[in-house]
Amino acid sequence: MTDLTGRLPNLPNLWKRLDKAWLVILLIPLMLALFDPDQAWLTVTFAAGALARTGIYIVLAVLAVAYMKATGAESLLAKAFEGREARMIVLAALLGGLSPFCSCQVIPFIAALLAMGAPLSAVMAFWLASPLMDPAMFLITSGTLGWDFAVAKTVAAVAIGLLGGVTVMLFAKTAVFADPLKQQPKKSCCQSTCGTNPFTGRPHWAFWTEAERRETFRDTALENALFLGKWLLLAYMLESLMLHYVPAETVANLLGGTGPGPILMAALVGAPAYLNGYAAVPLVDALLDQGMSNGAAMAFMVAGGISCIPAAVAVWALVKPRVFAAYLGIAVTGAIIAGSIWGLVA
Repeated sequence: MTDLTGRLPNLPNLWKRLDKAWLVILLIPLMLALFDPDQAWLTVTFAAGALARTGIYIVLAVLAVAYMKATGAESLLAKAFEGREARMIVLAALLGGLSPFCSCQVIPFIAALLAMGAPLSAVMAFWLASPLMDPAMFLITSGTLGWDFAVAKTVAAVAIGLLGGVTVMLFAKTAVFADPLKQQPKKSCCQSTCGTNPFTGRPHWAFWTEAERRETFRDTALENALFLGKWLLLAYMLESLMLHYVPAETVANLLGGTGPGPILMAALVGAPAYLNGYAAVPLVDALLDQGMSNGAAMAFMVAGGISCIPAAVAVWALVKPRVFAAYLGIAVTGAIIAGSIWGLVA
């Protein structure tokens, strides 16, 4: 008898390599087809239509990030971490809210900053602001929730970065922030950042004149198009299910109305319930339609963005648990403040 053991796939490794998001995208209509056939087609058409309406923002976001990567514009961020500490905090918060880094790309950048002696206060400012907003997320957010919400979230990102940086600067000599780094921080990277030093090189704005930069542009555009398309498609499917199966009264009772209660609840729920900044946009849009308050929506997105798994892992990989706890505490506090202010002005 032929020995087939060597030909059988390694199921544990296959499961690890399998993209769980795409798996869920396939399973949702299949499960609906079995248990609620009418809703299966409605969910697919709802997600496809929403993705088509967001298409222009996805294209603009993909091209913007690809251009910044191809030109090497991220090297300009290193300039923010030079000079006086207060200046570093301000620039780090501003650039953190505008930089095109994803959460895993932040790790090698921050590791290089810390290795070169950048103060933890400036690093914390960048760390807190960076997961909340980038050019792609701004376009996706503005296209779904409106320009005012996108601008307000950007302001919140910078303000929370400033809050974290100033807090660390004021309490730098306390037990919480003394000796903050792990002895052997883990290194992680995205495909496009392995082996690169964010401090080297100068931007080359006319990237199309060099074959290597054209290749970087193409690869980055494709990578981000697949990333955004995947998460937004999943989010729109979940939005359709939420609108159909979750009673609006339930959302309104928990997260609607005025006062600090819904905002506090949204900030606390946002941390563990978050997918990522892109997938959260359609979900928050659905929650708003079901009665979620404006302040709670902002608190949910801010708290969840900072504490989502990729962003949290980036911090946990490099600093000791007490600093990580401070990071989360500042995130939740900032989310509650941002939600409260937005609830008053929106």
